[in-house]
Amino acid sequence: MTSVAAGIGDPARSPAIHVIRVSEHAPATRISGALAPLSEEERKRAAAFVREADRERYVVAHLALRRELGALLELDPAEVRFARADCPLCGAPHGRPTVPGDPVHFSLSHAGDVVLLAFAAVPVGVDVEEFPSVAAARETMSVLHPRERAELAALPDSAALPAAFTRCWTRKEAYLKGTGAGLGEDPSVTYVGTFGEPAQVPGWQLTDLPAPAGYAAASALRQRAASNSA
Repeated sequence: MTSVAAGIGDPARSPAIHVIRVSEHAPATRISGALAPLSEEERKRAAAFVREADRERYVVAHLALRRELGALLELDPAEVRFARADCPLCGAPHGRPTVPGDPVHFSLSHAGDVVLLAFAAVPVGVDVEEFPSVAAARETMSVLHPRERAELAALPDSAALPAAFTRCWTRKEAYLKGTGAGLGEDPSVTYVGTFGEPAQVPGWQLTDLPAPAGYAAASALRQRAASNSA
């Protein structure tokens, strides 16, 4: 679809990225009728959140996703329909979220006060995370690739661990969202690295994205040459 491709730029280089602060957009979601673009299922999920902060983050994220997809697809946001791609691991229809026909690929992530959206003409994944405590990073790093664990363990200053760990984790999550495997693939399998530049992953372009202080973010964009492989 030419109009969609024109709206998301060159798919071989980078996705279109949108960074949204929940605190800036949450007040508008409380206005009467603000949730009308959401599906009945989305409104039920929003109502089920116990914590107001969680509800606001979900609503802001999904309204923004519908708004951007509606603009790309030339549809009213309420008319956007979602589906699931087949899982690359088992073939069941619980892979990455899609719109029918895949005229545009997208990914959504949110953490704390930040919502991150990506749109591309090829499969894409994004992730944003808040820095954890040193203790939490040490505990969670045990699930990473052996080389990543070694890199983090070798850091001379433990104060650098949260940022380095989160940099690695967002790259990994973005890649797994892009492939559609999610955490169905063990985080220890694919090496994405913890250093200043992402490791090269065959068929994918990993990129660290600008993020607010205390957060890390990354994207993973499938390369055209690998379009027939997971």
